[in-house]
Amino acid sequence: MKEETSNNSRRKFLKSVGLTVGAAGVVSGFSLLGAAKAAAQEPGETVNLLTQDGQLVQVDKNQLRPTVTGPLTELQKRGREGIAGKSFVMVIDLSKCRNARKCMDACQNHHQLRPDQHHINVLQMQDAEHTAPYFMPKPCQHCDNPPCTKVCPVDATFKRQDGIVLIDNERCIGCRFCIAACPYSARIFQWTEPKDAEKYKNLTYNIEANVPQKKGTVSKCLFSADRLRENKLPSCVSSCPNGVYYFGDQNEDAVTNGTTHETVRFSKLIEENAGYTLMPELGTKPRVYYLPPKNRAFEFNGDLLNEENLH
Repeated sequence: MKEETSNNSRRKFLKSVGLTVGAAGVVSGFSLLGAAKAAAQEPGETVNLLTQDGQLVQVDKNQLRPTVTGPLTELQKRGREGIAGKSFVMVIDLSKCRNARKCMDACQNHHQLRPDQHHINVLQMQDAEHTAPYFMPKPCQHCDNPPCTKVCPVDATFKRQDGIVLIDNERCIGCRFCIAACPYSARIFQWTEPKDAEKYKNLTYNIEANVPQKKGTVSKCLFSADRLRENKLPSCVSSCPNGVYYFGDQNEDAVTNGTTHETVRFSKLIEENAGYTLMPELGTKPRVYYLPPKNRAFEFNGDLLNEENLH
């Protein structure tokens, strides 16, 4: 009697969830599958997601699936690891910059950029009303505490062991969070098809050169990481005709001038010339150092020049 009551209770429960019981008391496999599908289709909790075109949408949590990513290529692996034992730094001597912009040209050619796109830009600066103006090249600062890497939701931008911050455009989804997070405005977005897209389309993606560029992704200064692997100076450094740039390894305490090819002690160069970094109060710890525009090698000839600046 008790067993019959128990069986009746089980039948009632199974019917309540849409299942039927055969003569032998076995649940039909097809009915079980159907019930599972019905349960999966019931609306559940929703989450807000950002699409690649910048739209905020609500998606049922039941519909979410982990993204399946393929294995990293050899170029991606070594690009993420960096060069062991190195700690790269750049020094920019503002007293020598005369706005030749050869650094910008070389960078654009090396990284498949259009004339209106800049990984490095030369700005006209004036610190106060009665101070003299000067030119200031501004690349990515390759911070030791980079805010850009912390906001990327897909690990597309990252910092390597050698100090360089890179972007993997095979992972970048174009959310542009990193652009918003960068206090130095050092990143650009590929709104349209890159320059010479047809020419580059069959090349294997090189994360250290960020070539081929890709529409809908972010790009930035890379310290020409692909050239560093070949023991060459970055494109901007080696193309400057005026001795503005030094580049080297902080671990070796040595930096080399891209124009004169003279190698000097990094610590001594910074100490004796009052070297500084941009916006140190932010705690980003840049790896790009500036030497102040004193004892200038050239007269300023920019748009900010006026009679007040000459006094």
